[in-house]
Amino acid sequence: MKNYILLLLTVLGISQGIKAQEDKYLWLEEVDGKEALQFVEKQNKATVAELSAEKNYQDIYDKNLAILNSTEKIAYPTIHGNYAYNFWKDQDHVRGIWRRSKLESYKSGNPVWETLLDIDKLSAQDNKKWVYKGSYGLYPDYNRFLIQLSNGGGDAVYIKEFDVNKKQFIENGFSIDEAKSSAAYLDENNLIVSNDFGEGTMTTSGYARQVKLWKRGTLLKDAQLIYEAETTDVLATGFIIHDGDKQYTLLVKASSFLSAQLSVWLNNKRIPLDIPEDAAIGAVAYERLIIKDNQFVIQLKSDWTVNNKTYTTGTLISLNFTELLKGNKDIKVILKPDEFSSISGISTTKTKLLVNVLTDVTSNLFVYSFTNGNWVSKKVAAPKLGALSVVATSNHSDQYFFDFENFITPTTLYLGDASSNNFTPYQSLPTYFDTSNLEVKQYKAKSKDGTMIPYFMVSRKDLKMDGTNPTLVYAYGGFEISSSPFYWASMGVSWLDKGGVFVLANIRGGGEYGPKWHLDAIKENRQNAFDDLYAVSEDVIAKKITSPKHLGAMGGSNGGLLVGVAFTQRPDLYNAIVCQVPLLDMQRYNKLLAGASWMSEFGDPDIPEEWAYIKKYSPYHNLKEGTDYPEVYFGTSTRDDRVHPGHARKMVAKMNDMGYKTYYYENTEGGHAGSSTNEQSAKSNALTYSYLLKKLK
Repeated sequence: MKNYILLLLTVLGISQGIKAQEDKYLWLEEVDGKEALQFVEKQNKATVAELSAEKNYQDIYDKNLAILNSTEKIAYPTIHGNYAYNFWKDQDHVRGIWRRSKLESYKSGNPVWETLLDIDKLSAQDNKKWVYKGSYGLYPDYNRFLIQLSNGGGDAVYIKEFDVNKKQFIENGFSIDEAKSSAAYLDENNLIVSNDFGEGTMTTSGYARQVKLWKRGTLLKDAQLIYEAETTDVLATGFIIHDGDKQYTLLVKASSFLSAQLSVWLNNKRIPLDIPEDAAIGAVAYERLIIKDNQFVIQLKSDWTVNNKTYTTGTLISLNFTELLKGNKDIKVILKPDEFSSISGISTTKTKLLVNVLTDVTSNLFVYSFTNGNWVSKKVAAPKLGALSVVATSNHSDQYFFDFENFITPTTLYLGDASSNNFTPYQSLPTYFDTSNLEVKQYKAKSKDGTMIPYFMVSRKDLKMDGTNPTLVYAYGGFEISSSPFYWASMGVSWLDKGGVFVLANIRGGGEYGPKWHLDAIKENRQNAFDDLYAVSEDVIAKKITSPKHLGAMGGSNGGLLVGVAFTQRPDLYNAIVCQVPLLDMQRYNKLLAGASWMSEFGDPDIPEEWAYIKKYSPYHNLKEGTDYPEVYFGTSTRDDRVHPGHARKMVAKMNDMGYKTYYYENTEGGHAGSSTNEQSAKSNALTYSYLLKKLK
């Protein structure tokens, strides 16, 4: 069977760029292969048997499950029309319920909920492991929704039309089979759809490359093609933006993860928008694009010169949208962050623009009004020294919800009013762990090239600086995603309560200090992110907070790659590594699932010049025999259809054959998140922290 799979992969061209005989573990890339699943079962059994026997395991599991099932959790709203919608899980609703409350009832603080869809009942009825993945409503009445459901938690979803008043799926309504697809209402009888339409309609990244208009009562295969990307692009899709009573249909073709071409579909014609392809709040995060008061809001990721005036990298600007459609550029500057700031989010209320700004990795919220042709701002007097995020807004009101949290302050949801610039607390999480003897400090460590890297440390106030404190460093460092302070109840009860020290490292590759902070660690500069992690790790050792014997590192996805590199490059620094849903085989990552979409971040391993710098850090290719590696814990999911579980499987098999002990746990569902239910999450957390306490305390 293994030889057959190797042959098949070679024939299909999947093994291009690496000789099949050089990688004897390719058979582990067959996600549901019999031998691959036997390997997974054997590894899981050994890991669970050992770690579940640890003295802290059951306590950690019980406390995590209690947190996840708590009825005191915040029921975060999504506002559609006159209702607040919420998805909720607890011990009675393992897979969750989708529900709603009248908006006024919700704002009263004692909402009366109406269950719309019970995912547990639906799963039992359909004999599927359904995972709710979101919904898209019919504007402006929101009496119909397109519900997204995943079988097992992957990114590929089924889309079904649902009547919220009748609380049932619509017979013969819009329905799309499983695919990495998207759909949105143009009106009650027409959708804009990107989907797997058959052979040749998907990109090499595994996403749709065609956008069609689909009329109710017709077959999806007969829908009108209006836009098409190249096979080598990341994706093509369409979506709807509202500006007051105006509705616009936007089309996006993402040529990479960092760039996209935007167009407007107007009067049966596509009008390209003449703006930089790397502009927006994340090239493929198209749902964040905003048109407000006829101002099209974008953030620049590189300098842009228009009419002899240069708008610098990181600046948030707006363009007169009707003029932009004519090819004219009437630009207004909203905000130009300084070198220690970045824009972490934008959203709108009925009349205002909300801009969230990180300064030295803590949040500040501003309310902007477009007045007399210019943007005028007021700062929201929100809590300081933590992370703030806008949770829900409405097109019909200037009221909005935002939350605030930091490492030792439980998350609090606030109801704000953008017109009066006032806010009141709505609900707070309980204090799940004792914070009375904890303190938070922020330091900076000097990286190899002299760049100062900020990091937060959470520890006991009476911490003894004797180098023996079990310390966990957590980092991500990629895709311009910022790592800001957060209230992590699971980490609190599983780690801080048991004497651990927690460090959050704000390494390059993230967005903490704007686009440049990200660009300084992509492609040939990727080593900067790794060096930043080592600098932070060495700094906590130099401060005698800990020592290599008591130091561990944790990361997931891109962060999994980060810690995979860390233990192969610097095994002397760490005694524990938690490597979650990781990329590890960087010679084949672009051929596995969504990997091709990340080549603008990491480079193309099939280009010799780019493989030359990738191979220097690819964890799978830098394993050596006879090295004192830590005993690494790998976690992944069989149903992860974003980062292929083969990365972790192959790494474990290779390390085991070299004689290294590893811990491995692969959940059979859960997608890239790793878990689909609260019980699965609690088990994963209990295994992870039992491992960390075993190795570091």
